[in-house]
This record gives sequence, C-alpha cells and structure tokens, in this order.
Amino acid sequence: MANSITVSLDDLHALIVRILVAHNTAPSIAEQVAKALVAAEADDQKGHGASRVPSYAGQSRSGKVNGHAKPEMIDLGGGGAVVDAHDGFAYPAIALAQETLRDKLKVSPIAAVSIRNTHHSGVVCHHIEPLADDGFIAISMGNGPQAIAPWGGNRGLFGTNPIGFAAPRDNNAPLVIDMSMSKVARGKINVAAQAGDSIPEGWAFDADGNPTTDARAAMAGTMAPMGDAKGAQLVLMVEILAGALSASCFGFESSSYFEAEGEPPRAGQLILAIDPGPYSEGRFGSRLEDVLAAIEAQPGARLPGLKRLSSRAATARDGVTLPQALHDQLLKLAEA
Repeated sequence: MANSITVSLDDLHALIVRILVAHNTAPSIAEQVAKALVAAEADDQKGHGASRVPSYAGQSRSGKVNGHAKPEMIDLGGGGAVVDAHDGFAYPAIALAQETLRDKLKVSPIAAVSIRNTHHSGVVCHHIEPLADDGFIAISMGNGPQAIAPWGGNRGLFGTNPIGFAAPRDNNAPLVIDMSMSKVARGKINVAAQAGDSIPEGWAFDADGNPTTDARAAMAGTMAPMGDAKGAQLVLMVEILAGALSASCFGFESSSYFEAEGEPPRAGQLILAIDPGPYSEGRFGSRLEDVLAAIEAQPGARLPGLKRLSSRAATARDGVTLPQALHDQLLKLAEA
C-alpha cells in the first residue's frame, strides 16, 4: 500500500502506551486501552484502532476523559450489577464488568451488568468474546454521541449503537457477530476523513440531511441506519437498553468522541451473559453445531467472524499496516 508503514502488534502497543501516558493517562490504564486498540487493528477493525489514538490522547490531556479513573462496581444482588466508569476510559470498566459477570454466573444462570458514565468502547464483540471462551453466551451493546437521525428526521439523536453476540463452541473458536446499527461503523468514515478519501454512496448524510460521499461532510452530518426504518427502531432499542437503563447520556446529550474539548460523553453500555447448560439441559453445544452445519452446507454461505480470525492470524505474523501520515502523527504525539 502506497504511503503506508507496517508495524508489529507489540511495537504498536508500546507506542500507544507511550502516547497515552504522555497525555495524562495512568500507565496501567494506558496498557488496557492500548490492548483494546491493538486488538481492533489485529481484527482489521481500523475505525476502532490506531486512528482513535489522537482523539483519545487529546481527551485525556484536556480531562474530557479521566485517564486515571478507576471503575466502581455496585452490586444489585442476584445476577445484576452496575459498573460506574467515573468518566474514564471504557476498557477498565468493561474488564470489571467481565469479572463481575463471571462471579455472578457462579450463582445465577443469567447475569447482566450495566455500565454508566463511560466512553468510546471500541469493538463491541471484544467485550464478550472472552465470556464465550469461558462457555457463556453473551450480548453487548452500547450507545454513543449522536450520529443517526430518527427515521424521517434530519438531525442526529442517537449513536451508531453497536450490538455484539458471542456463543461458545465445543471444538472451535466462539461464534461471534458484531454489527453497528449504522450501515457502517462511524470509525470507518473517520479513517476516510483522516486520509482525505471519499466514501460510498448510501453511507451517510451531510449536515443538511443530503446524501454525501465526502467523508468530512459525513462526520459533520449523520449516518444512514442499516435496514432503513427497521434499523432506526433497533437503534432506539439499544439507546434505551444502554443509555436509559444505565441512566447515562443519550446520543443527543453526549459529547463527541473525536473532539478534545467539552464535557465527558458519559455513554452507557449493557452486557448480558447466559450459562447455556441449565437452559438447554446440556444440549446447547450440539444444537448450535446443527444449525451452523446447516448454514455451511449451502454453497457460498459462510459463518460470521471468519474474516476476523483470518486477519488476527495474519497480523500476529506480519504486523499491521498504518497510513504513513497517521504513523508520523503517532510518533509526534509520543514526544508531546
């Protein structure tokens, strides 16, 4: 790729840690954030990877995100809990939510953790894939700053509100599904805007509600929901479960993930986890394989997540490719 550079996952991780620590993030938290961003790059989810570092660093330096905040778990009893991120980065709060869910599932076949006062949460399936590795079904969702207008409207009210699903498999990597409620993740448009590239028709609208292929105009406008009107209703469902349930900000109340100044975004997330054994009398694994085999039996059909696994293997071996301009910007930030 022209005007690009390849770096190892370890070198990218170390560079991100240096940048965040230099921009007022605690070293232990910088490690968690870097791990998440590098994992996104490894899965070729570049909109949630290294391209986020400049905005993360700027927000930590300005105090819009508290780079030293420690998340707090509030036990609701039974299978429920709330994690308060205290305006810090999302990844430490997500790690605490995962730990809490594992504890809850020892005494309940279903558990839920709501996360409040949080920040950009990256690749949503990464929150739950470790739970599926442990044998649990898991669902994750989150809201964020306004990016999608209600169907028929022209002003953004809701975030892109991604949903992730993960299910354990006995002798294979978990089945993982990850989807934004917009036609594409907004991070992809941010990558295009950074590179000065155009975007395909149908992805987004400009600030006046007109369709646009200009990535910068799209960043100032709104995203097209997947599935049109039906997708817009799914966006609202996630907004309620992630934002209202956690008493966090709605998309139209939340500040930008890309700008350094302003109030903390105070977004919300919800992670559900289920022990499939009791519900299925131990037959979940075999039944799951039956339906997956039926999918694979159809010529041309494939299971979701295979591209992610292929990319993960390739980047572990070969490293990741970054635009030269972004890499230069990262090196400059590391010296700030």
